[in-house]
Amino acid sequence: MTIPSPDAIKGVFTAALTFVDQDFAPDVEACITHCRWLLDNGCDGIGLLGTTGEAASFSVAQRRGLLDAVLEAGIPKERIIVGTGATALADAVELTTHAASAEVAGCLVVPPFYFKGLTDDGVYASFATLIEQTGRDDFNLFLYHFPQMSAVPIPHEVIARLLADFPGIVAGLKDSSGDLDNMLALIEKFPVMRIFSGTERYLLPVLEAGGAGCITAGGNVTSAEIGKLYAHWREHGAGPEAEALQNRVIDLRQRLEGFPMVAAMKSLLAHHRGVPSLARTAPPICPLDPAEAKTFAERMEEAGLILS
Repeated sequence: MTIPSPDAIKGVFTAALTFVDQDFAPDVEACITHCRWLLDNGCDGIGLLGTTGEAASFSVAQRRGLLDAVLEAGIPKERIIVGTGATALADAVELTTHAASAEVAGCLVVPPFYFKGLTDDGVYASFATLIEQTGRDDFNLFLYHFPQMSAVPIPHEVIARLLADFPGIVAGLKDSSGDLDNMLALIEKFPVMRIFSGTERYLLPVLEAGGAGCITAGGNVTSAEIGKLYAHWREHGAGPEAEALQNRVIDLRQRLEGFPMVAAMKSLLAHHRGVPSLARTAPPICPLDPAEAKTFAERMEEAGLILS
């Protein structure tokens, strides 16, 4: 089996939207088309079936099926990090084993998110048992720290234990907390890990500190702008032009955050591509109403956002 070295997993990954059909199952062809578009427009990789991908709204079979279809369509496995977390341990094990067998770049795993007030031992046990029951030492596990959604943070002490007990498996972490200080602390404290910001808002400071890049929702519509920033930093490092590119990315992100992001980005892509069905969301997320969609499209057009 050949999986990418963690050192090779870096740059701009978009937490891809999952388009759905009239039965609210993944619209496989629409998802494949979008993945190809992202890779052609500034993205180094795809974050498949994460929060933005509405993964919690799909069954294990649907999630497995979408990954299989994306790979069969020729999306490079080494450019995919797939969300395999679930509230049920058995489901997380099945999804992680399936993704690892497919030799994707990594498996992104959120802690179990139903029970709250968990102890450090409980959070550690959820990840440790997942790794043990997956039964292999040849996959990259990325921890997913998103306490605003999961209500279960991943403390530094738990990360240290996992690294000590499962070296070569715990490859990195996506920090969607919005706490830049925590991201920078993780980079300093765990240099063997690939630390990704969960937002493009902090891409430049994370890169400058030695982080790997970002895995971000906003890339679904702003990947070209984010990719331009990353490409400039790789060639020239930080400086006034990099700061200007970062400020541009921040402005676009702020415009996105003024609306429910999943529904808003789907509506914008539906508008630009002339495919109304792309605006469909899976319950409990609701699509934007027509007036909201129009306002959002105008807001992004005012910023000069161009979707090819």
